[in-house]
Parts: sequence; structure tokens; C-alpha cells
Amino acid sequence: MNTKAGIVGVGSYVPKNIISNFDLEKIMDTSDEWIKTRTGIRERRIVDENEATSDLATKAALNAIKDANLTPEDIDLIIVATITPDMIFPSTACLVQANIKATKAACFDLEAACSGFIYGITVAKQFIESDAYKHVLVIGAEALSRILDYEDRSTAILFGDGAGAVVMGPVSEGGVLSTSLGSDGNGKDYLNIPAGGSKTPASEDSIKNRLHFIKMAGNDVFKFAVRIMQDASVECIESANLEIQDIDYLIPHQANIRIIEASAKRLKLSMDKVYVNLDKYGNMSAASIPVALDEAYREGKIKKGDNIVLVGFGGGLTWGASVVRWSI
Repeated sequence: MNTKAGIVGVGSYVPKNIISNFDLEKIMDTSDEWIKTRTGIRERRIVDENEATSDLATKAALNAIKDANLTPEDIDLIIVATITPDMIFPSTACLVQANIKATKAACFDLEAACSGFIYGITVAKQFIESDAYKHVLVIGAEALSRILDYEDRSTAILFGDGAGAVVMGPVSEGGVLSTSLGSDGNGKDYLNIPAGGSKTPASEDSIKNRLHFIKMAGNDVFKFAVRIMQDASVECIESANLEIQDIDYLIPHQANIRIIEASAKRLKLSMDKVYVNLDKYGNMSAASIPVALDEAYREGKIKKGDNIVLVGFGGGLTWGASVVRWSI
């Protein structure tokens, strides 16, 4: 019962197709300057017609497993956080399991929108520290371009596709020091896809009214995000018995540069301690944090012994934060 869970491997994958702001100028009433000024996004990655969420997740998973010096057969559990599963069932996690031949793994998907990866590592932590499983693969993967309305510039400019993954396992030093999760279902209408579930099944009317695409009340989400990113981070830092000055790096959900800058300011963290890559990828929902985590690690921004805060928010409304002492 003294087992401590930590991240032992990390990997990511993004599609090769790049859609720039200039490309969007050609199909909707917007401009590169307008998008950059309001969001910080310059381009995003988009799956091709033959790629699905499971394909992105599979490649990120294999990279993370290799980084952990493990094989797929060493994985005991696969958790995929996504709002764009290949299909309603079976789970995308099962499809990944088949792809990588992780024959010993149990599998399930987890849906908490952009907070999904934080929820996933929180669940994995419980399994590892209770000695139920030794190695858990947590993947955040999205093919959001499949659910974007390119007639709605308020959402179509924001999102991109990609996948990030971590292998979690027992560590002798560091690990996941604390996690903090939360939800407010009263904000359910601020960010959602109205149709396609049991309440509003697909129909001629739902398709005609474009109800199978992301809908967002941008101002409401912005105000919520700035507040909750600070609150969740502070709660998690205090739970880890640390203070803000003990934090070496912040890896936030990559939704909007204004939200990230406002959150850093409220936390009294300089931007050189904050990792930002949304200019290249846009908002990849559950994939944003793990892709940023992998890139920050590859670039040498985070090192063994560093205290890292991961924090995100998403539809639900949901939010989550985690303090990780880097152990690789």
C-alpha cells in the first residue's frame, strides 16, 4: 500500500495535414490577424480521410510505451480520454488494444471533454497505488475536425486533431503528488454537441439544423476558464504541500492564449514557466495537455525532480489539475 504512481513514459502524435489561418480565410469570413489576436492560434493539424481517433491514439501509445522501455504486453490497463471515439461502441481503448496487441490489458474510454486526460491520470493513480495494476496507459486523443461546423467561425478556427499518451507505473521518487477534479453540470449548455445521443438521435432535422457539431458560448466559457484554472491549480498545489514558488513548470490546456496568460498572471507565474504550443495545434481537447507534456519533455523544459502542474477545463463543465514531480 506504499506504492507511489508516476509517469514512466510519454509520447505523442499529430497528423501531417496542416490547416493554417490563411487556409480558413478562403472558406469563411475570418483572417489570420483576427484569429491570432483573439486566440493565439496560427495553424492546426487535421486527420486525413482514412484516419480516425484510434489511429492517432495508437501511434501516441506506441511512442509512450517505447519511451517507458516496455512492450505492449506489459500494459495492464488502457484508458482513452476522448470526445471523438471511432464509434459509440466498442471503446476506442479496445481498438487501440487490438492495434498494439496489448493482450493482457483491460480497456475503457473516459469522457470529460478537455479535462479528460487529467481525469484519466487520476483514475490510473488509484489503480496503481492500490496495487490493482502495475502499468496503465493513459491516452488523450481527438479527431475534432470530424465534428466541426465550418460555417461557424467561432468554433471552426479553434480546434485541431492529435493524441498524447503516458505510461503510468510505480516510481521510487517523485510521481503524482496530488490531483483535483471538479464538475458543474449547470454549465452543460456552454459547450456541447446537441444531437447524436439518446436525447436527440440523428434525424433529418438534426442534420439539417447542424446539431451534430460543436456549439460553444465563448464568453461564458472564457470567464469560467480563467477562474477555474487558477482555483484548481492552487487547490492541487496546496494538496501537495507545496507553494506557487515551488512550481517549476505549468502545462495548461491549450484553448486560448488569453486564457493561458490570464491564468499565469493570477497564479503569479512568469510565462517562461508556462508551456504553450496552441499556435501550432489549436485546441486538441483531451489531447492538448499530453501532447504539450511530451513536447516540453523532449525540448528539455522539464527535468527529473521538477514539480509540474497540469491543469485543464472542458465541457460538462469539468475541470482538473494535477501536481507531478517528474521522475524520468
